[in-house]
Amino acid sequence: MTTDEEIKKGTTTIGMVCKEGVVMATEMRATMGTLIAHKTTQKLFKIDDNLGLAVAGVVGDAQTLARYITAEVELYKLKRGQPMTVKSAATLTSNILAGSRFYPYWVGLILGGVDKEGCVYALDMVGGAIPDEYVTTGSGSPYVYGVLEDHYTKGLSTSDGVDLAIRSLHAAMKRDSASGDGMSVATITPEGFSFMDEKEIHKRMSKMKLST
Repeated sequence: MTTDEEIKKGTTTIGMVCKEGVVMATEMRATMGTLIAHKTTQKLFKIDDNLGLAVAGVVGDAQTLARYITAEVELYKLKRGQPMTVKSAATLTSNILAGSRFYPYWVGLILGGVDKEGCVYALDMVGGAIPDEYVTTGSGSPYVYGVLEDHYTKGLSTSDGVDLAIRSLHAAMKRDSASGDGMSVATITPEGFSFMDEKEIHKRMSKMKLST
C-alpha cells in the first residue's frame, strides 16, 4: 500500500465467509518503493454494522473511497429505513470505480458483510466485482492463497476463520517485504461489526505457536 501517486502493490488483505458471518483482516505496513513509510496504516474500514472494506493501493484513494462508500450507505439507510445489502454495496462500489476509469482509483478492494448470510466481493480498479467464499489481494496474496487453499473449509466457524486469517497474514508477513507491522482483524455477524483487540490477536498467535 502506497502513500504517493505511483502504482504500488504492497499490502495483504483477506476476506472470508464463515458459518456465522465474515472475517476480514489486513496487515498495517505502508510502503514507498523499498521504504517503510508507515507502520500503523488503516486498511480495514467499518462501512456499516453489516459491512466492511479492506483496501490495497494508494492510501489517499483508499481513504477517499472508504468515506465515499460509507456516506452513500448511510444515505441509503436514512432513505430506505434499512441497511444496504452486501450485493448492493458491491454494485455501488463497482459503479463508483467504473465511473472513474479515466481518472481511476488505484486500489484493489475486498467488500464483505452479512445479510441473510455472509458474502465477500473482490473489486478491481475498473469496477469488476466477483463474489467468492474467500479472497485476498496485494503483494502478499500468493502466500495467503497457499494457506487458504490448504486449510479453508466451507462452513468453518467465525473463531476458526479468525485463526485462519491470522495464520495466513503471518505467512505473508514472513515472506512479503511490503506486508508487516501488525494486524487488523474484524468479524461481521448478525450481531454487528467488531474489531479484534490486539491482545486477543497476540493470544491467538501464541496459541498457534506463531512467532511475532
